[in-house]
Amino acid sequence: MLFARYHAAMPRVHFTENLQRHVPAPSMEAAGTTVRLVLDAVFHARPDLRLFIVEETGELRAHIVVFVDGRPIRDRAGMSDAVQPASELHVMQALSGG
Repeated sequence: MLFARYHAAMPRVHFTENLQRHVPAPSMEAAGTTVRLVLDAVFHARPDLRLFIVEETGELRAHIVVFVDGRPIRDRAGMSDAVQPASELHVMQALSGG
């Protein structure tokens, strides 16, 4: 009897090159239905990333922006924005200046 390999889709998280200058952060898949759950899964696999992404309080750092499927998240404190199994998350440093 043959069984097909089944791979459930999981959100994919990408980190910008600016963040990768500080800590290696290759793109990775991580399970979760909210931004917080996905990032917690990433931090479980890569604990060194937590310091660069979230404050000790668990909120996103002021200079970090997260996009889900091309849209910025709304809940920066709780990161409760929904994530679908095929979602793409992009974590990047916010840029400012003139």
